[in-house]
Amino acid sequence: MAKCEVCGNDYDMSFEVHTKGGVHTYDSFECAIQGMAPTCENCGVRIVGHGVEASGHWYCCAHCARKQGVSELVDRVGAATF
Repeated sequence: MAKCEVCGNDYDMSFEVHTKGGVHTYDSFECAIQGMAPTCENCGVRIVGHGVEASGHWYCCAHCARKQGVSELVDRVGAATF
């Protein structure tokens, strides 16, 4: 058994996530998200999807980036054709 580094649960089905920065142990995807997902610098939401990055700052979407003064990012809403 291994202890989750977010909640401290000592769980027989914990798992490891290997990153450039080392190895992290979690007992659930929820804890892995809390432990690893970046936070939007505008609204504070955890960025679970792709998110957007501008000059080393992370945002959940182009709208939030614009709120922080980033103008070069554009949402692609309506751009998809099927």
